[in-house]
Amino acid sequence: MISKAAEKELREAAHSDVFRNTMHSVADSRQNPFINKGVVDTEAYILFVSEFNAFINHEPKRFEPMLNSDMRL
Repeated sequence: MISKAAEKELREAAHSDVFRNTMHSVADSRQNPFINKGVVDTEAYILFVSEFNAFINHEPKRFEPMLNSDMRL
């Protein structure tokens, strides 16, 4: 839970032009690590997911195909 004073400070900052321009600058300089020269780098994504899985020490679930002939949305 956020305090009333912190909430007030955040609301005031949200209306600040300087804060807004700073956040736009941060967003503009952001880059996607899985896009290389305008093309999605699937190898980088697979490497990331594999390393992250090892990091959290999560044993992958066994793949079970969905066997339903009548699948509707």
